[in-house]
Amino acid sequence: MREKIEYHFVKMFLWIAKIAPVSFVYAFFRGVAWLLYHLDSKRKALTIENLTHAFPELSPEAVDKLAKQVYMELAESVAEILLMFVDRFDIDSAVVNREEIVEKLKKLSTKSPNGVIAMTAHFSNWELLAHFLAKHGFTMLVIGREGNNKLIDERITTPFRRKYGNDTAYKDKAMLSMVKRLKSGGNVGILIDQKAGSQNSVKVDFFGQEAETTLSIAMLKQKLDPLVVPFFIARVSKGKYKIIMQDPVEPEPGESPESMTAGYNQIMESVIREYPSQWFWMHNRWRR
Repeated sequence: MREKIEYHFVKMFLWIAKIAPVSFVYAFFRGVAWLLYHLDSKRKALTIENLTHAFPELSPEAVDKLAKQVYMELAESVAEILLMFVDRFDIDSAVVNREEIVEKLKKLSTKSPNGVIAMTAHFSNWELLAHFLAKHGFTMLVIGREGNNKLIDERITTPFRRKYGNDTAYKDKAMLSMVKRLKSGGNVGILIDQKAGSQNSVKVDFFGQEAETTLSIAMLKQKLDPLVVPFFIARVSKGKYKIIMQDPVEPEPGESPESMTAGYNQIMESVIREYPSQWFWMHNRWRR
């Protein structure tokens, strides 16, 4: 019964996104975010705690202001994801450097006989990033967590993520799927910024604190030698984004998986520091 209620609740949001003025959709989700910030004290406290540890130089007032911005940024992304779902958000016109990125993707395809691992994070509108890359020929096997609601997962989330040719695999079966995809010269997308289980993970620095981080990328790099390319998408104004596509990351000779993983974390941290309000700070990343 709970699954059906939640499913129809999401369908209602999609209906709103389909028929309401676009400006109303943005305003509606900003209002929802404002309510959550003031009513969900546990999540708000976690967000403020994470920001306080990550930016000790900020005053409590500055942290509170930044925390509110985090909620508003997430509201913008949720609104746009729903608008994307109902084909009311043009993903090409939203990317201000699209021509540059499309050209880079073409060059990348000629340099990756062992496949590509697209490394990213729960940063800004990561669903838009996956859609844009797939639409322009860079389709991926995207690794994610299985949703708590199977109805939403099977009827809404998975079809949406496969719209332009991406495939999905859940974390518990991910390694074999990733190996097969990379061996065939394909691409894999991994978000490595959430807390990992103790298996195949290591504690490495992230914003000055130890964070359990998956070793998957480093292990795959050592075993199959795919290109590891960091991708991020940053909001630069309302409804406009810049894709950040960095050069492939190569390890030092003899570098350990632990050291490689620490380096991946530092790449993510540097981008998040540039756009601090656009990362998912309400997640218990450090397991305090």
